[in-house]
Amino acid sequence: MTRTRVLHLGKYYPPVSGGMETVLETLCRHEQRWVDTRALVMTKAHRTVHQTLEGVPVTRVGSVATIGAVSVAPTLPIWLARASPDLIVLHEPNPMALVAYFLARPTAPLVVWYHSEVIRPRWRYRVFYQPFLEFALRRAECIIVSSPPMRDVPSVLPYRAKCVVVPYGLEIDRYKASPAVTAKAKGLRGNTRVPILLFVGRLVSYKGLDVLLRALPGISAKAVLIGDGPLRSSLEALTRELRVADRVRFMGEVPDEELLTWYHACDALVLPSVSRQEAFGIVQLEAMACGKPVVSTDLPTGVSWVNQHERTGLVVRAGDVTALRAALARLVCNEDLRERLGTTAHARVMNHFAAERMCEAACSIYQQVCGSVPATQPQPAHSNLL
Repeated sequence: MTRTRVLHLGKYYPPVSGGMETVLETLCRHEQRWVDTRALVMTKAHRTVHQTLEGVPVTRVGSVATIGAVSVAPTLPIWLARASPDLIVLHEPNPMALVAYFLARPTAPLVVWYHSEVIRPRWRYRVFYQPFLEFALRRAECIIVSSPPMRDVPSVLPYRAKCVVVPYGLEIDRYKASPAVTAKAKGLRGNTRVPILLFVGRLVSYKGLDVLLRALPGISAKAVLIGDGPLRSSLEALTRELRVADRVRFMGEVPDEELLTWYHACDALVLPSVSRQEAFGIVQLEAMACGKPVVSTDLPTGVSWVNQHERTGLVVRAGDVTALRAALARLVCNEDLRERLGTTAHARVMNHFAAERMCEAACSIYQQVCGSVPATQPQPAHSNLL
């Protein structure tokens, strides 16, 4: 039987870090059990390169410039037009991919994997982004979202009938604490006698890091911030203003192995995001896979669907310094609570967020789309998933 050829049209591909990139790589590698996958993405370098990474053909199309977080790759429509897949999976948000799809107008069926909203000034969004997104959403046979709340975001709501929920999944074995990781985690903690609160992500406004820093005074804990971004210098200045600089470490970007060690070294993950741009929070799954509780915010996205209040962690009102401080104080002072929430968090990831589960559901949708059969919602194995 001929295998379905799936082209993933993404933004970047690892080793570029990011939630979308992690999901894209996981899909491309694990889907090969059922379909043939390729990735067409961009690179900030000028030259287009072709690679095969762990069996996945990856084309990184060269860019002539980068505007904000968007790479401008004029030849991307050409590469897309040259491809001959049976199915295209367009990973959104992805302005350049939307433009390329609009210009190339390939005939292969389209699935849009809608990862998160684009939050921009209304006139810029309406003029420069929305027409291309609407074109893709209209043509899509199916729109995949990662959680039930994402079916109701404004851009997707008119197409809700085409939406299918496929939760993200992790390669859970990667997050086990080997003896080496355990030893390194102990070394990272050193002589620290107070709990360690971990943040992982870009240092940008929607992550709410200023709220986290303002919540630290009066909390007997240290904070480790992994990631980089344009707000680093202003956040470092804020730690000095709040007189918590001696309890906050800005680590910048770290290798995957070191990140795993910090997940096991910390006592809890904090995701204090304040905007709908935080659609899911894969870092929540990563910490939960390591048996750590999460403190997150009540955004109208998948964030508080992943981290369940009082079961896998604590959920507080977004932007509320007092509420975040109270939640952190509660965890910091109660080791038994951290242990209980972390145990339930690990079980939730094991039961509902495995990579194979995500990829099997996605491939079922691909086959249905290519066979002209309407895609149906994969049924969760346990009713408490929703």
